Amino acid sequence: MAPTDPQTGTASVQKAFALLDVIAQDPRGVTARAIGTALGIPLPTVYRLLQTLVASGHVVHLRDQRRYGLGYKVHALDASLRQQVGTPAGVRRAVRELHLAADAAAYFAVYRGDAIVLAHVADSVRRPRIDPMDFGFTDAAHATAFGKILLSRMEPPEVAAYLDRHGMPALTPRTLTSVPALERELARVRAEGLAVEREEFVLGASCLAAPVVDTAGRTLGSVAVSLPPPEFARRHGSVAPLLRAAADRVGRALRAADGAAEGPAVR
Repeated sequence: MAPTDPQTGTASVQKAFALLDVIAQDPRGVTARAIGTALGIPLPTVYRLLQTLVASGHVVHLRDQRRYGLGYKVHALDASLRQQVGTPAGVRRAVRELHLAADAAAYFAVYRGDAIVLAHVADSVRRPRIDPMDFGFTDAAHATAFGKILLSRMEPPEVAAYLDRHGMPALTPRTLTSVPALERELARVRAEGLAVEREEFVLGASCLAAPVVDTAGRTLGSVAVSLPPPEFARRHGSVAPLLRAAADRVGRALRAADGAAEGPAVR
């Protein structure tokens, strides 16, 4: 048997992941032809990839609909990711308490790998989270309060590398899209110890965030709250101490959990 060409193997892996992304975008499932059109690859290649992914359990063939959907192995991956991100019960409780005390949707984010990741959200019908901010959200750190906190704790070369990877897309007319403007904002965040975001990620929502640190002052993550802009303007002064107190509680919970297992990435 001839050895597999590493470049060919890499390309196949990339196509397989891209295929999963296409399937994930439609809750009804997707036809093989639609996958080929979306990815610009021949139908025989699509069927070969689908056959492999169906056999592995990452894709399921919905024969009666002639479509393909995500397989149950994907759920196992999601469950494993949640375990690896590892938001301890004490952290979840502290974020929930912040949600109730501040009467605002509350968030906890960490730096994991090369991404700033939303690890936990506490919200309600009355105070819903910002869509699409949920577990695993990794976008737009330059336009989120918790993202600004974590970027502000990074060294300048790390910030530059992060922005090279993720960019600074304009999400609203208020989004900071230039590096100098963001650098000035991060300097302000470092000086004040809080990050403010006013309709920079989405119109109709403003956020306030604080760092979560360990006893040595190293950053473990960030907690944040979101409110409608008029209410944010009235209440952010009274919410700030609640946010700082929640950050302290989250830090204590992480340190307590760290005795048994290593916590989220420290910066």
